[in-house]
Amino acid sequence: MAGGGAIDPKSDPIVTRLANEDKKWFYQKPNLLYLYMMLFPTCMGIELTSGFDSQMINALQIVPFWKEYFGQPQGALKGIIAAAYSLGAILSLPFIPIVNDKFGRRWSIFGGSIIMVIGALIQGFSQHVAMYIIARMILGFGIPTCIVSGSSLIGELAYPKERPIMTSLFNVAYFVGQIIAAAICFGTNNIKSNWAWRIPSLLQICPSLLQLCFVFFLPESPRWLITKDRGEEARAILEKYHGEGDGGKEFVVAEFAQMQTTIQLELEASKKSWLDLFKTAGMRRRVLITTMLGLFTQWSGNTLISYYLGDLLKMIGYTDSTYVQKINVSIACWSLVCAFTVSMLVTSIRRRVMYLACTISLLCCYIAWTVSMERAQTAAQAGTPNNAANIATLFFIYAYSPCYNMGYNALTYTYMVEVWPYAERSSGIAFFQLFGRLAGFFTTFVNPIGLDSVGWKYLISYCCWLAYEVVFVYFFFPETFGRTLEELAFMFEDQELNEQQARAVEKVLNNQHAETMSLGGEKGKSEIREHVV
Repeated sequence: MAGGGAIDPKSDPIVTRLANEDKKWFYQKPNLLYLYMMLFPTCMGIELTSGFDSQMINALQIVPFWKEYFGQPQGALKGIIAAAYSLGAILSLPFIPIVNDKFGRRWSIFGGSIIMVIGALIQGFSQHVAMYIIARMILGFGIPTCIVSGSSLIGELAYPKERPIMTSLFNVAYFVGQIIAAAICFGTNNIKSNWAWRIPSLLQICPSLLQLCFVFFLPESPRWLITKDRGEEARAILEKYHGEGDGGKEFVVAEFAQMQTTIQLELEASKKSWLDLFKTAGMRRRVLITTMLGLFTQWSGNTLISYYLGDLLKMIGYTDSTYVQKINVSIACWSLVCAFTVSMLVTSIRRRVMYLACTISLLCCYIAWTVSMERAQTAAQAGTPNNAANIATLFFIYAYSPCYNMGYNALTYTYMVEVWPYAERSSGIAFFQLFGRLAGFFTTFVNPIGLDSVGWKYLISYCCWLAYEVVFVYFFFPETFGRTLEELAFMFEDQELNEQQARAVEKVLNNQHAETMSLGGEKGKSEIREHVV
């Protein structure tokens, strides 16, 4: 079956069922509410940096003092200034799984944030273009460690019912960063000195300072603690944050047993090496999906809008810097609305449906955008502006946002956390980052060259690639909707592993049932029988 995963529909997802039977909302659970409040500045805040960076570089290219200070960068130089962030990220990726495994999620976030603070300071006080490029590489070097650790920590700490929404909101923070950067650049646009670009460059330090301040208010990942033989600490975290719902004690017992068993089975087959990603057919399929998703998130035409909106608008006759900055801010706000709305739907709509809707709508949008861009640019070159085509081009630039956010923003880290089992999760998400950053580096470098060389015809290349994305998603993306991370851990492997995991959870619940009965707990007897077949 196209795109089908290997999850056995007959297997009993005990932990998922127990979580769904809990009718309490997260805001009725004080400890869980505190956890989510701490996750926002610490983990969601990580993507503020990425959003801030893309919008800042986009906006600064319109600022006269930035262009004058760095010698009116064009073509390849403009491309390398934007792409240096991705290049720095690529250089850090081999170290991420090692750092995550040795130091845990929290210390990895802390270390990455320190590196980004240093990069932002150098960026803001740059004396020449080479220094600015190096500063952006340092910023890029720090961000992947934080992204991999932060997205994993959200998925590993959140309660199963809210986990898809929480991991989806991780990428929504990207647009908050964009709005902040766009607003700051709009405010500094009229400063008649180099501080017009130095202030935004220095303020990129702020998200990292948030992580440094709040990261140790969060607990460590229970799954990481289990791998370090610190099971009692892991159980205490689960009891505190996941044990406040209806039937909380029983849920924590089942969840802890599921984690222990699954991680034990994973580690038996894992050597904690990059080669583990290619060892089995199931792992190789995960690598293929991860590679393509990394490329799709950057090669779907989004970097044109994120980094080169000013160039696109200039091609259709919009050159006033204040007007372009206003469009910048409005697109960032619109993208935030779209991203947040879609994130609220991830618990209701299946993953494959959202990805297919995303890719098909992107293809339609880009084809229409290419046509309108051709009409607008042809008219502009002839000296007879086509206002209808200009407005249509602007419309499709705005229409692009809900199409892209439907899949590649809202689901990216939700899907990666679900596709990869714990033992390979850091390596898997780092692999995703590798291809995403390579694709981002390539497109941010090539985009200005392509636009300068062939104008609107450059958009045709994206139309062809988007058609390929539709086909790949249909045939290769598995469905991961409605299961816990442990229930998805062996979706491409032998079903015996899933059954072994389920038997371990049932055994623990049966033992709890026996203890309850020995104490005369008739209520416990009826409750356990409902959950254990």
